[in-house]
Amino acid sequence: MAKKRIGEMLIDAGAITPEQLHEGLKKQKETGEPLGKVITRLGFLSEHDFIIALSQQLNLPYLFLNNYNFDPEVKTLIPEDYARHNKIIPLFKIDSTLMIGIPDPSNIDIFDELSRMTKMEIEPTLCAESEIMESLDEIYGTSRDMDTVMEKIRILDRDKKPTSGEESPMIKLVELMFHQAVKMKASDIHIEPEETELRVRYRVDGVMQNIYHHPADLQDEIISRVKVMSNLNITEKRVPQDGRFNMTIGENRFDFRVSTLPTVYGENVVIRILDQSSIHMKLADLGMAPEMLKTFNRVLFEPNGIILVTGPTGSGKSTTLYAALNTINTPDKNIITIEDPVEYRLPLVRQSNVNHKIGLTFAAGLRSILRQDPDIIMVGEIRDGETATVAVQAAMTGHLVLSTLHTNDTVSSATRLIEMGVEHFLVASSTKAIVAQRLVRKICDQCKIAYEPDQAVLEELNLANIKQKIKFYKGQGCKHCRQTGYKGRVGLYEILVFTEEIRRLIVAKAGYDTLLDKALEEGLIQLKFDGIRKVIQGVTSLDEVFRVSS
Repeated sequence: MAKKRIGEMLIDAGAITPEQLHEGLKKQKETGEPLGKVITRLGFLSEHDFIIALSQQLNLPYLFLNNYNFDPEVKTLIPEDYARHNKIIPLFKIDSTLMIGIPDPSNIDIFDELSRMTKMEIEPTLCAESEIMESLDEIYGTSRDMDTVMEKIRILDRDKKPTSGEESPMIKLVELMFHQAVKMKASDIHIEPEETELRVRYRVDGVMQNIYHHPADLQDEIISRVKVMSNLNITEKRVPQDGRFNMTIGENRFDFRVSTLPTVYGENVVIRILDQSSIHMKLADLGMAPEMLKTFNRVLFEPNGIILVTGPTGSGKSTTLYAALNTINTPDKNIITIEDPVEYRLPLVRQSNVNHKIGLTFAAGLRSILRQDPDIIMVGEIRDGETATVAVQAAMTGHLVLSTLHTNDTVSSATRLIEMGVEHFLVASSTKAIVAQRLVRKICDQCKIAYEPDQAVLEELNLANIKQKIKFYKGQGCKHCRQTGYKGRVGLYEILVFTEEIRRLIVAKAGYDTLLDKALEEGLIQLKFDGIRKVIQGVTSLDEVFRVSS
């Protein structure tokens, strides 16, 4: 009896539909990739489910590497470059047999090559490709590469240049710094001169982490290399400078925004990392509760008015605005933005940067945009009364305006516009909705555990009268989250929609407390309570919610 093809097995198991298999095979012809990689990338099947099905078809064992403890001795049997190129990983050895992890065992030449290379018998185990590549970083490690480069720098005569065709160790050192930051999903790199060392820290999930400590005598070379990449003046160290460059790492394109600042021990450098694949972010990916998402989508498709997103620096306001633009960006709309600076390039959208040196402020740019026949306008930030007034006028004349404010919550944003000099009735009539948000770290799925909170905590959160047992969650710390217990971030939100009652109170010059009471009466869910809901759902921890909303 002929063995079934993997696609047929997946259909028989109910893992995918015939239509999904047809689409996967069509895409496979275009890309030439293995079918498993195609259908998992299309979202029809998880990598784990595909590996299980493949193991049944090939009668091979499978292994999930998420919590696998590797034998440190076997990594010396296979060169790192070979392992990465062929997407294989050494697991363990028994006598003269070496077990390897591999996502696709159809290339039998690899087994012959490995057998000659290691002088051992090779036995394959099926593993997910993404887990193999992540585990290769763990067992070979960027830190090992960094140690190798530092050793080269130590033994290299500073008066000698690398031989022709050889990459400078300093160039490699800086390149590894960027690769490591991207791998850790850092949002920023901080290069900080001290009296006796050069410290490198990454901001990961909103929290600073110490990564490297380099000798102080490498400071000028490292910073100069970054400045060269950013087209900055390497001889000017007395004034701040701003630059940018881009780099492809893996399959993604990244923009790096560079800022230098003179300090007592030398130039401090901060590099913002912008993943261009993030331009495809959708509102549904941000973490809004279903009823909030429905409300936000509804006001986004109104023809005019102002929608504000508010929160402190680093709370994800720009990401929300870009996701909103992705939602309403269609060929029949003319969308124009004025930003400081443009972070992500969006198709069909006309985007411009403010330039204070030539007088192109948010207000001036907004006035010019109004002469460009826009349907939708995005203003990076309302910072002053002039910008606020022009934005309100734009909303009153038939445009949908999206922007941000630096305030603590939704209600205070309304009063902030009034403090900027916008008339009460204009704020009331032009504003459609205000979204307040914060970012909290998500509990690492690999080391998440449940616990029962103390009764005092439940009473403080007004949860003591709930009959069923409430469980909270926390991360114990593992290799996947660098022992922090957290991996990734999600938003906390509150959305205030301007109803007739809210508008009436604003026109009547009601204060903050009166507006808040009415909003709560109409069903406003505040940031803190959206956070507590995510704590109960096991998404984040109570400590995180208190950290950003207290």
